[in-house]
Amino acid sequence: MILQPIDFVVYAWLAIAMLSAVYVAYDQFRHNPEATVMKWGFVLVTLYMGPVGLLLYVMADKEPTPGTHEHFVKPLWKQGVGSTVHCIAGDATGIIFAAVVTALLGFPMWIDVIVEYVFGFLLGLLIFQALFMRDIMGGSYRGNVSRSFMPELLSMNMMMAGMAPVMIFLMMGRDMRAMWPTEALFWFVMSLGITVGFTIAYPVNVWLVAKGMKHGLMTVRATQLESSSDSHSMDHHDHGMSMQDHAQHGVAPGQPADHQASAEPVTRPQLAALTGFTFLALLAGMFVPAAFVNLGVRAEEVRSSIMPPGMIMTPGTSPDAMRDMAAVDPRRVSYTAPAAERGDQILAPRLENGVKVFDLDASVIRWNILPRVQVAAYAINRQVPGPRLELTEGDHVRINFTNHLPEPATMHWHGLIVPNRMDGPGYITQDPVPPGGRYVYEYVVQQSGTYFYHSHTRPDRQQALGLYGALIIHPKDSAAEPRANYDYVVQLQEWLNRDGLTYPAMLMEGGLPNYFTINGKAYPATDTLRMKVGETIKIRFIGTNNNFIHPMHIHGGPFTVIARDGVMLPSAARFQADVINVGPGQRYDVIWPAREPGKWILHCHIPHHTLNNNVEEKGAGGLTVLIEVSP
Repeated sequence: MILQPIDFVVYAWLAIAMLSAVYVAYDQFRHNPEATVMKWGFVLVTLYMGPVGLLLYVMADKEPTPGTHEHFVKPLWKQGVGSTVHCIAGDATGIIFAAVVTALLGFPMWIDVIVEYVFGFLLGLLIFQALFMRDIMGGSYRGNVSRSFMPELLSMNMMMAGMAPVMIFLMMGRDMRAMWPTEALFWFVMSLGITVGFTIAYPVNVWLVAKGMKHGLMTVRATQLESSSDSHSMDHHDHGMSMQDHAQHGVAPGQPADHQASAEPVTRPQLAALTGFTFLALLAGMFVPAAFVNLGVRAEEVRSSIMPPGMIMTPGTSPDAMRDMAAVDPRRVSYTAPAAERGDQILAPRLENGVKVFDLDASVIRWNILPRVQVAAYAINRQVPGPRLELTEGDHVRINFTNHLPEPATMHWHGLIVPNRMDGPGYITQDPVPPGGRYVYEYVVQQSGTYFYHSHTRPDRQQALGLYGALIIHPKDSAAEPRANYDYVVQLQEWLNRDGLTYPAMLMEGGLPNYFTINGKAYPATDTLRMKVGETIKIRFIGTNNNFIHPMHIHGGPFTVIARDGVMLPSAARFQADVINVGPGQRYDVIWPAREPGKWILHCHIPHHTLNNNVEEKGAGGLTVLIEVSP
């Protein structure tokens, strides 16, 4: 599934890598006179490095015309390619295996890179060098391990010095899918890391081949393998090497070892200096990233998490913080609401022995805040905001809350007097409801006025993503509150939606919202209220939003504030205004009279909040509602 623009590159690269590896395998085993171990080396390296591996094969090893392989692979730079290919094939295989296992076992990143190094080195040394090259190198397996140890160590150090920081920085970047083996991005990052590792290890391998410490490319022809031992002895006598020596020193049997013959012997100071340098490079590549990212993070803690653009991530950024700010995984969406669907629909209760029973179900859905803009939302009963619960003072209510979110959740009844165990703060008054779980809230309503309900487990995330709804409680005595011709609820919210992903909007780096909604819609998709001159409307402003104080303003004259936070104001305390500051959690009931015909707008007086992703549409956007007054 395409979740980010980079996914197009990822899938294309992986497809090209597979096709490139198939071609190299076909050509190597059908046409190229190469030793079997090198055939497999090029196939694996091409599988890991994609078109880069294919390029190396064609430019350095593929026989251009029959009978020319010996001459073609003779240059030292090509021998260095062969040596590096053989190194990378073994080392990278071990690293990839270790990366998958450590991720699945839940090891932190700092242990991951160490285990990867150990597995890569051991597989390269014990299998790809000492075992697979035994027939070519001759001697005992133990002797081959001893002879291969130092060249393999130097090459592996440089390879991991290049590969480790690439893996760490890309896996610990914005897109945490790169940490989890079932994600395509994981394999793309591994491919990039191996490619950089190859590049860093190549100069050392050229030096090792030039000094006769490693093998390079070689030629193995059927005629040579079938020739008599006398013929072999003659060739060996002429060039002063056995076939094994030729192969070990990186030349084709039957070809002069020009660069080996003229090479100066390796001195102890040279070997000591190079060894020290490779270890310094290795330590820098593996542990310098610790100054920038949290190497204590485990893949299972953040798998599939994608951070918002601009989020600052430091070594102190915990997995909890990463999960909290991460985008909703579109693969979790269980329902796509029709584009014209509205939230805040009144939910009718059913009566059970005099108790009003409501069923609330939380799930991940796609929801249109504009005709062309969808968000991945945490919805209740498949709507944003959740359904409106209308009660009467004195009601006995039971609310069955079922959680189908990918994370634990609870419900809180904001401003209501309820038994403590029914209040809803997760881990404080109750254990959060796990995914697939259910909890029953039950209480007697003791108040009247404008209230709301919302998640109280990670509310900075869950409420921001849509887990809230209006709770309107009518007084027993309907004459106790001022009358109006219409009653309209305004629930405010802020959204962050970029590149098709929805993040919880937060007042911190990378979390600032770019869309604003009233009742789950942004203007011009918000409701249009229609009235006649002389009629009045009660507007219930509810701060269901998480971040900003919104100065809500109505054109066409002042309104009268009659209630605050669910409490009706005495007549003497009521006042007129044309702007009321609605903060998160606050509620104001106001009555506005239609004085003049025309189109009047209700909107937030922060201009940026009346735009859609910084764009004005049809004169406004975001937190705007149109009131059309006819004569």
